[in-house]
Amino acid sequence: MADNSKIEWTEATWNPVTGCSKISDGCKNCYAERLASRLRVMGSARYCNGFDITLHADLLEMPKRWRKPRVVFVNSMSDLFHDQVPVEFIQRVFDTMQNCPQHTFQVLTKRTARLRAIADKLPWPKNVWMGVSVENAAVTHRIEDLRAVPAAVRFLSCEPLLGPMQDLSLESIHWVIVGGESGPHARPMDKAWVMGILRQCRQAGVPFFFKQWGGVRKDLTGRKLDGRTYDEMPYQSATFLTACW
Repeated sequence: MADNSKIEWTEATWNPVTGCSKISDGCKNCYAERLASRLRVMGSARYCNGFDITLHADLLEMPKRWRKPRVVFVNSMSDLFHDQVPVEFIQRVFDTMQNCPQHTFQVLTKRTARLRAIADKLPWPKNVWMGVSVENAAVTHRIEDLRAVPAAVRFLSCEPLLGPMQDLSLESIHWVIVGGESGPHARPMDKAWVMGILRQCRQAGVPFFFKQWGGVRKDLTGRKLDGRTYDEMPYQSATFLTACW
């Protein structure tokens, strides 16, 4: 677990699972894979298997020991719904989240078919936000799988945004994050793609969070869009969002 996460839309991370495998274009330059490789070289026991799927059962109860409420990104170094993660382990992660109502948990996956298939085997308390990664038009079908999940908050992470996405179906979606790819070999993001998603969010009354422009040096490109920062979160009213556009 890391307090004070550098990820702009969360506060902390919790990784009961580490490791993953690539399934779509958004995975090509995976930041988690790069970080896992560095941590393995540094001798971190958590990453002795590199980026292979590894279950950390000893971390399952960790959020219960946190006294201060926080927003927690679950599995920033993996995908909880990876085929190699047993359903029983996923259920234990959800049980912990259910038993920690003081925290807000953000879960993000690209494996939406499995999410949809086992959703009825999981508890869905109000403090669990469920999101899917949607990096380009080729994977917008993931949104339909998300819509079938009874989460209190459903969100999209369009990061890294790799192409335009017109006619996004945002019905029953409560939040959209957009960001460019960062790090070595980062692929460019067109401003028109970002503005297209922002317009659709405004039309649907959905909060919009612009994470970053990205690039090899994301600290230089920043996260302002037309001179302003977008840090909107779920539960902001449609009236407020319309007024900000």
